[in-house]
Amino acid sequence: MEIVKNYSVKKYQKSDYLAWNAFIGQAKNATFLFHRDFMEYHEDRFEDFSLLIYNEQKLVAVLPTNRVGDTVYSHQGLTYGGLVYGQKLKLTHVLEVFRSVLAFLNKKGILQLQINLLPSFYAIAHSEEINYALFLAQAKLFRRDTCAVIDLQKKFLIAKGRMQGVAKARNNNLVIKEEGAFDAFWNEILIPNLSENYQVKPVHSLEEIQYLHQKFPSNIRQFNVYHENKIVAGTTIFETKNVAHAQYISGNFDKSTLGSVDFVYYNLVTKVFKNKAYLDFGISNLNQGRNLNQGLSYWKESFGANIVVQDFYEVSTANFYYLDNIIV
Repeated sequence: MEIVKNYSVKKYQKSDYLAWNAFIGQAKNATFLFHRDFMEYHEDRFEDFSLLIYNEQKLVAVLPTNRVGDTVYSHQGLTYGGLVYGQKLKLTHVLEVFRSVLAFLNKKGILQLQINLLPSFYAIAHSEEINYALFLAQAKLFRRDTCAVIDLQKKFLIAKGRMQGVAKARNNNLVIKEEGAFDAFWNEILIPNLSENYQVKPVHSLEEIQYLHQKFPSNIRQFNVYHENKIVAGTTIFETKNVAHAQYISGNFDKSTLGSVDFVYYNLVTKVFKNKAYLDFGISNLNQGRNLNQGLSYWKESFGANIVVQDFYEVSTANFYYLDNIIV
């Protein structure tokens, strides 16, 4: 355990499971993805290097990360990361915590820290103290993705093209069902589509998404669309306190003719999640944010989504001294 000023930093151990999860449950910028049960479903793929930061004996922040060589990353098995802390931690304390983290990593032989920031709308309160800390530490922005987000509590306009899709779905008597099983969507829609169109597999295998649903049944939800009792489209939603996030969206070859994908999302934004703060369609970027899938972004924006960026920073751990003598 490394002690810097009044803060001590330690690497996560299995014995910290309960303390970590309890802290995630009350932090202002955390979601269920930071729960250890979610982080560890693929622990065989990553060398966990998560950190806990204490002020005396009180846990005040955690950093979900993994290690590759001499670099520590915001956990690469998660959509987002960053320094996680509670509402009572003031800006000056966050700066001190981040200095402590960099100094700890530097002493452990870690040269670089890469942080994938939590998009702002996921936090239950404003939490951009870490952005300022990264600026002071001379972190470099190396990637920026674009999240397409609908503010569900403000008036949003759904484009004519999307409503035409909804009309097609109704004319074709499509039926939407929320289901606890994932095999039909994975095996009949998602895997074939990703394989044929992009030559990739889903980030989560069928077994993994089933396991995660068992652990987080109220957070992971599956909506399927049927035509004449045959599945034709579906979407997997990761639901947090503020946000319904589209983890997977996929339809079969005649989705345009049937209007199946338009139909399920019209239902989600006008009924299922109408009282939620935001619906996040996720990113439409490739090549570390330097390319944009125009068609995908347009479809999301035509549902009334606007763009919120998600930033990725790299900082040298030797830059901890830039956080000295900041307070005047």
